[in-house]
Amino acid sequence: MSLVSGWFRIPFWQRVLGAFVLGGLAGWLAGPAAATWFQPLGTLYVTAIKMIATPLVFFAVVHAVAGLAGQAGIAGLAGRTLGWFALTAALAVGVGLLVGTVLQPGAGVGGLQVPAGWTPREVPGPVQVLLDLVPANPFAALAEGRILQVIVFAALVGFALVKLGDKVAQLRTLAGEASAVMVQVTRFVLELTPIGTFGLIAGLVGSYGFERLLPLGGFVVALYLACALHIVVVYGGLLLAHGLNPLKFFRGAAPAMQVAFVASSSFAALPVSLRVAIDRLGVPPAYASFAVPLGASVKMDGCGAIFPALTALFVAQYFGIELSASQYAVILVASVLGSFGTAGVPGTAVVMATVVLSAANLPLEGLAFIAAIDRVLDMMRTMTNVTGQVLVPVLVAKETGQLDRAVFDAPPPVAAATDATP
Repeated sequence: MSLVSGWFRIPFWQRVLGAFVLGGLAGWLAGPAAATWFQPLGTLYVTAIKMIATPLVFFAVVHAVAGLAGQAGIAGLAGRTLGWFALTAALAVGVGLLVGTVLQPGAGVGGLQVPAGWTPREVPGPVQVLLDLVPANPFAALAEGRILQVIVFAALVGFALVKLGDKVAQLRTLAGEASAVMVQVTRFVLELTPIGTFGLIAGLVGSYGFERLLPLGGFVVALYLACALHIVVVYGGLLLAHGLNPLKFFRGAAPAMQVAFVASSSFAALPVSLRVAIDRLGVPPAYASFAVPLGASVKMDGCGAIFPALTALFVAQYFGIELSASQYAVILVASVLGSFGTAGVPGTAVVMATVVLSAANLPLEGLAFIAAIDRVLDMMRTMTNVTGQVLVPVLVAKETGQLDRAVFDAPPPVAAATDATP
């Protein structure tokens, strides 16, 4: 027992960081065999965390909406939230274009081959995307983890509970109790993060090696730099403009950022994103339970803004195409609008890049060049996504006077993943 208690006395971020370093070392030493030896640990972790995401979101949204005094409250918050989603996405596109223009990742790169069997991704039309928001079978949406459809159905159930009032008081109580149970289950699962991190990083390093990254090293550097600048400069600047300490925000959001980086999935990071927004950053539970899951579906600064912008410049530079001012404008508009229009579509980054390249009349074959290193890119893209998904609720809560500054300013817990030991 002393070994177990000693493990939990180590700060959570140190456990995850240690697992990251050891995983990289193990992957380097084991080589391709690391995918067989260690990857199952990461796969099990991602599966476990996806297991809890759908029921957690469903009960959290039902409980949050049912607890509102009226529908006008959430309507106003939703409009403000979507406005910030769009603004930060536009800023992300600007950062991507700036970094791509300065670093020129597509210049001087030659001899790239389109992977065998690659075909351009089919992009659903806007009407189909809107139709897909409403689940034909809500139980199928729950079973298949279609988060955006789950949010729509859960919100309708919550509004029905509000409308029926005291007739369903016990059902509202049950929804709150179910939400609390899922929060506790989340705490259990998230303690597996160091083990999952070790397996995922070991498998990644062993499978890729350096030879696959060298030809496109400039693009990898450009993407990581653009995402880092967006997180530190743009997000940090917005926090300062709202009178909030960026260091305290990043310290509070760190567990969600870590999970996003190693799991490369906003939905996999959703449970911990929701908990840190409430327990470490002071966002009201009712609003966070609505805004954070919504952000996991439509707020994609890394995948839907920075990556498509950089990809467009990379393709133009590789093929020697001089972009016009109108094409730059198209890249900006297509990235911002497309991130909302492709909500819930699997493979958001590829879909978004396809939309932007098509809108700007650039060769889609250029997207195939970077397919081989997409997993490496996705880690940083997803961490950027999740950071923005947590940031916007904090900003909106501050603007509307709902942010709990005592929680936001408090020092983080010493060891636990989600502010409470399991």
